[in-house]
Amino acid sequence: MRMQAMEEIRRINREYPYTAEIRKWKEEGKKVIGWTCNYIPEELIAAGGALPLRLIHNLGEMQVEEANAYLSIYTCSYTRSILQMALDQKFNFLDGFVSLFICDAMRRLADVWKNYGSVPLLYVLDLPHKANTDSEKFYITEILNMKKTVEEATGKEITSADLKKAIASYNISRRLLKRIQELRKDDHPPITGVEMQELVNAATALPRDDYNSLLERLLKELEEKRSSRPLNGKKTRLMLSGSILNNVEFIRGIEEMGGEVVIDALCTGARYWWGAIDETKEPLEALASYYLYKFGCARMYPSESLRYDQILLLAREYRVAGVISEVIRSCAMNINDQVRLRERLGEELSIPTLMLDMEYGTGATGQIKTRVQAFIEMIGGAD
Repeated sequence: MRMQAMEEIRRINREYPYTAEIRKWKEEGKKVIGWTCNYIPEELIAAGGALPLRLIHNLGEMQVEEANAYLSIYTCSYTRSILQMALDQKFNFLDGFVSLFICDAMRRLADVWKNYGSVPLLYVLDLPHKANTDSEKFYITEILNMKKTVEEATGKEITSADLKKAIASYNISRRLLKRIQELRKDDHPPITGVEMQELVNAATALPRDDYNSLLERLLKELEEKRSSRPLNGKKTRLMLSGSILNNVEFIRGIEEMGGEVVIDALCTGARYWWGAIDETKEPLEALASYYLYKFGCARMYPSESLRYDQILLLAREYRVAGVISEVIRSCAMNINDQVRLRERLGEELSIPTLMLDMEYGTGATGQIKTRVQAFIEMIGGAD
């Protein structure tokens, strides 16, 4: 069954970063502000009347020779890929860039961007390592400082009403994505891992209300597909974890070898939209609370409650047989995270883990394909 909404999503991803929607947005005299990390509150950018665009590269591994002259090869290939795109003037339509001090590589990207980028660096948020009351107070201050820089960039004062409206719009996205994700609990999910990643890749490349309309259309199409699709043999249910991932060819390779990615714990996947912001709270407090206590990345503490408990819960709910962790080389926090994650999955759920050391944008080819195929065969293969 051909899904028109999914075709639209693929068109957006092909046009990234300067999509037709963004071109129209700019022609109307509106601002576009880039951002990188999952902990940056894009609601704040939207409340300022700008379009928040997540900076990614979704077309495979890229050559980063020029970026290597500015960033050490021991920084991750994600930051070098984004810098290369900036040096290639792929982001020149941006009106600003907001970064976050989540790791040394991201901090260095901001430093180089500030000195050599043609787009102004508006702010670098400082994210606490711990999620507690003191951290929440600190992060409110950081968000308030970011709010001031966004106001300066857009020329618009961000009111409490603006923030509440933006939060409500983004919460609609989260609820719709959760409903789509729930369909993947089926024995024969109507949406593949590839399609789910395509859906999230497109999330910030168009205005949020347009994205919500697209999600509603897709949900209707998926419900129709769910009731009419032929039932083929079951595949091996898998979870993805690890570093940032945008290249759908990596997931496609896994699914072509008999795997079925039914859930993930990625910052560009479920962790991007998981949960919801409390709309009854004061907006700045609600933003700080949500982003600090959300489904956490490998950097955050306490990792047991923010991360591992959630991953194990999802592994049970989605009945996964194995976990594939793709870790970008030099991504220290995700490399260190693997030991405890592997232990808990194995000891408590008897779920094996395959860790793949790779570069940002790598597809499932060569040695990676061989290892994935062997892993799927080891845990039972496809029926």
